[in-house]
Amino acid sequence: MRILVVYSHPVPESFCAAVRDTVVQTLERNGHQVDLMDLYAEGFDPVMPAEERRHYNEMKLADHPFPDHADRLRAAEGLLFVYPTWWYGLPAMLKGWLDRVWTPDLTFRIPDGPGPIEPLMTHVKLLGVITTCGAPRWWSYMVGHPGKRTILRGMRALCAKTCRRVFLAHYMMDKSTPRTRSDYLKRVEERLSNI
Repeated sequence: MRILVVYSHPVPESFCAAVRDTVVQTLERNGHQVDLMDLYAEGFDPVMPAEERRHYNEMKLADHPFPDHADRLRAAEGLLFVYPTWWYGLPAMLKGWLDRVWTPDLTFRIPDGPGPIEPLMTHVKLLGVITTCGAPRWWSYMVGHPGKRTILRGMRALCAKTCRRVFLAHYMMDKSTPRTRSDYLKRVEERLSNI
């Protein structure tokens, strides 16, 4: 598969970087073609200007503010998001990427009349979240896992009907140990070796 790995963490030496490296290495070792998109390293601007928002619903692919990102998204058969869960959700950088890159005429089409939007990401057959959470598992589920729901429910609705989902989280990250981190990287490797 051609898999776009969208990575969002500002600290190059973070544990999330080790997670990213494990994801990329495992996918490549198993014969997948990987496109790593590191939002911080690429200097992505997550802030949507007023004029862009004013014309968002009428945006055409030819007017996309990030044509390179649009092309990479269109080429992907799988999408894996690697990020830290902050305040139960997506980092602002990643949320801004979704706001500015997942646009009409690229990821969905707004109908002229009544009716639901038309999904345009039906070439995506794998969607995954690989994250770290400071909170324990039970509390993350208690508050509803907003980041997980945004991607694996909301964004998945735009993908292939048979799109497979992957979710892996290292809970209690704030109290993690070398053992828990090592065990998590092994889980990531094992799960991605079976896609």
